[in-house]
Amino acid sequence: MDAMITSSTLSFLRGLRADNSREWFELHRPEYQEAYGEVIGLAAGLLREVSAFDPAVAASGLDPKNCIMRIYRDVRFSRDKSPYKTNFFVFINRGGRRSSFGGYYVHIAPEGESFAGGGVYMPEPAVLELLREEIGGHFSEWRSILSDEAFSKEFPEGVLPSGLLKRPPKGFDADDPAIDYLRYKGYYTRRFFSDAGVTLPGFAGVLSNLFRTVKPMVDFLNRAL
Repeated sequence: MDAMITSSTLSFLRGLRADNSREWFELHRPEYQEAYGEVIGLAAGLLREVSAFDPAVAASGLDPKNCIMRIYRDVRFSRDKSPYKTNFFVFINRGGRRSSFGGYYVHIAPEGESFAGGGVYMPEPAVLELLREEIGGHFSEWRSILSDEAFSKEFPEGVLPSGLLKRPPKGFDADDPAIDYLRYKGYYTRRFFSDAGVTLPGFAGVLSNLFRTVKPMVDFLNRAL
């Protein structure tokens, strides 16, 4: 896989972070278009790789452009009126990024804030309920997936929540063996990368291996949906 992110993409994001204005963005639109092209290339390469080991993604016929989140922020209900996101985000999943299915993602940002992983982040309540039922009903399998040696090596933080309930969710007992996970509001993994790591020629290959490692967890979650 020859797609890669260069230092110019990180430089563009660094500049946008320093001056998040429409004036700066328009002045540097050529740099944005170049950076966007690199991310499209990365998304296309990753989509081919993921499709090779995830039949559900392969059957979805995704367009790489639709796997990239828009850089324009929705500021209608936000106190922060900055017009642009200061990162690129690629999300590859069954049914496309507007579906509820979990998937694989990479967040590109400067200053060592890039990360990649897989899972379901901040699902809707009905979806979250299904995920909790799956984990509670098949906890030994869930625990086995998370204790896998390769999984633990790639994701030393383990599975992270999108937020935590202070009390057990409705319908679940406080003494349920899976209660720590049932209090989660989402299930995702994350591995950070330095700027030097992101711009290495082999970065896309590292991501592909990372996604293969998290696939059993993604499959488990998607099974509930």
